[in-house]
Amino acid sequence: METNRRQFLKILGFSTLSGLGSIPAIWALTPNSELGTPNSGKRWAMVVDMKKFKTEEDYKKCIDACHSVHNVPDFGNSKDEVKWIWKMPYKNTFPEQEDDYISGEMKQISFMVLCNHCKNPPCVRVCPTKATFKRADGIVQMDYHRCIGCRFCMAACPYGSRSFNFRDPRPFIKEKNTEYPTRAKGVVEKCNFCEERLAKGLMPACVEACKDNKALIFGDINDPNSEVRKILESNYTIRRKPELGTQPGVYYIV
Repeated sequence: METNRRQFLKILGFSTLSGLGSIPAIWALTPNSELGTPNSGKRWAMVVDMKKFKTEEDYKKCIDACHSVHNVPDFGNSKDEVKWIWKMPYKNTFPEQEDDYISGEMKQISFMVLCNHCKNPPCVRVCPTKATFKRADGIVQMDYHRCIGCRFCMAACPYGSRSFNFRDPRPFIKEKNTEYPTRAKGVVEKCNFCEERLAKGLMPACVEACKDNKALIFGDINDPNSEVRKILESNYTIRRKPELGTQPGVYYIV
């Protein structure tokens, strides 16, 4: 790995100013390509069809599937809550589109939200150890071993899509999935678009759980023949906070 002196001093200076000068330099200098980043020409995206979420059970089965597969702890209180996918009121999901003339029914809908896997993710730019990085296929991924708990990524994310483990999460996992790693106290975590399932040719757990009513549609947006691309071309969709220029990879049919 070749790194010029200017790049090294730049990263070292940033770490020192952030109070993080004790971070091993190799963490900050390792390029994302060495983290197993795929280079397939794909761009994964998800469509959330809110017309299909009609009951509490519709939300619950998607959330439970995700949290069960990824060993998301249940602390039993909102203060320590860790969430990968959850529901949120319209006014919090789309604050910039709040309007007196929007129907009362729309304002009462709970929207399914998750990490947006942005094309231009601000969380990646601020992470001093590259624990957060963007893969070539658009997935914004995390390396839990690199996370030092600085929470810069949480401050940078405009969607509130990241959770911090203020407590050891392991005792609060109802039933551990041995095929996915657990996290430790002091680590940030979030949705990963089920990259470990995609590697096996499977759909994300939440999408699989909602397959009966197709409330969630997932696929390669770069493929003009993919289902997700066809749905985007035939339906009007909105994205969260588009004015920020992050270009979210999650679209909503309302």
